[in-house]
Amino acid sequence: MAKYEYDLFTIGAGSGGVRASRLSASFGAKVAIAEERYLGGTCVNVGCIPKKLLVYAAHFSEDFEDAAGFGWSVGERHVDWRKLITNKNAEIERLNGVYRRLLEQSGATILDGHANILDPHTVFVGQKQYTADHILVATGGWPIAPEVPGSKHAITSNEAFFLPTLPNRIIIVGGGYIGTEFAGIFHGLGTQVTQIYRGPLFLRGFDDDVRKTLAVEMRKKGIELRFNTNVEKIEKVNDGIRATLTGGVSVEADLIMFATGRSPNTRSLGLDNVAVELNRKGAVVVDDYSRSTVPSIYAIGDCTDRLNLTPVAIAEGRAVAETLFHNNPMKPNHANVPSAVFSQPSVGTVGLTEAEARERYGEIEVYKATFRALKHTLTGRDELTMMKLVVDRATDRVVGCHMVGPDAGEIIQGLAVALTCGATKAQFDATIGIHPTAAEEFVTMREKVPAQVSPG
Repeated sequence: MAKYEYDLFTIGAGSGGVRASRLSASFGAKVAIAEERYLGGTCVNVGCIPKKLLVYAAHFSEDFEDAAGFGWSVGERHVDWRKLITNKNAEIERLNGVYRRLLEQSGATILDGHANILDPHTVFVGQKQYTADHILVATGGWPIAPEVPGSKHAITSNEAFFLPTLPNRIIIVGGGYIGTEFAGIFHGLGTQVTQIYRGPLFLRGFDDDVRKTLAVEMRKKGIELRFNTNVEKIEKVNDGIRATLTGGVSVEADLIMFATGRSPNTRSLGLDNVAVELNRKGAVVVDDYSRSTVPSIYAIGDCTDRLNLTPVAIAEGRAVAETLFHNNPMKPNHANVPSAVFSQPSVGTVGLTEAEARERYGEIEVYKATFRALKHTLTGRDELTMMKLVVDRATDRVVGCHMVGPDAGEIIQGLAVALTCGATKAQFDATIGIHPTAAEEFVTMREKVPAQVSPG
């Protein structure tokens, strides 16, 4: 008779938890997975997928304008927000069903409800206890908001996906990728947008040329960016809200949204019952194999606050399944992970920023190109694309690729393969480009940025 009811009990049915559970079941493990909200987690329900759908919707406003330069006459147009949200919701519900079927077909048992860890091998869900050889925490993250007077009047990105009406004016507080993406979404749909960030320049952690270029391009479009600014107070007024900012300046809008970060969703899980170590942010502390300080308990994804991206959580989930149930100890690879910001224009990046490369390698070479895309020679739109390569001088290896411009994520994905393979600048140069494309610029850049004027 088996010592435990399950080989693996997963808490959280987001992308990482589902991958770990399905793969573990395919290896012959008996698996249960508990979810208290919605299958698919943040990415499917209030993150990557619905956000990208809204980005598509928002970009049509520019596409309609640009069509005139190519001889098209586009008539009167307006966005039906209610229809957009209804269609988005239908797609998310379809994906929820897909996730359920995938889990069921793998043989995993789905438990709807909040899970609480009682001891290193026991989990309580609903009114029943379950035992497992291994417990996997994959509970993701949750939006956080600053505690300022009147913060109860603000929403977060969670609520932004379900607004009953499209606001005419919105204040977005935060300079991360979520706030920056929503600034583009609302602006493209016709909303007057003010984005506020406490630091001197948004997208902290990204390459400085990316940050500067995107700020210039967003301002060209009419988005008001206010840096070095905090919200001191929020008040409800007759026609919306009033935010008092640094220096006593006030801005009125229909809605204010906090996009000021996310915290690991680790509260009320019973982790304190088993003395699982958490860091100061509340993230589960894990080793290279995603094992916590309690040997039978593992954790993956945003609740570990390592590299908070959906594909990374999926890779971490696979590694846990391979390690525990396929006799194949595997560490997730967190190096050269590409990422995109679906701002307008979009951002794509992989590898080290210029500043990181200088710190790591000392002597580096930088190549950068800024140009107007071929499309805009007819549209007349004053939008510039920026591309950048960072190279380790000693080895000629390309250690960073960065882009601001249309389809940046699609282009950078391919370059991530090159960086993973250790491609050199000489190999980039030897690659023939596809003409005419913006992407060919990455293999035709020959002029180095002079060291004395290269941004630090």
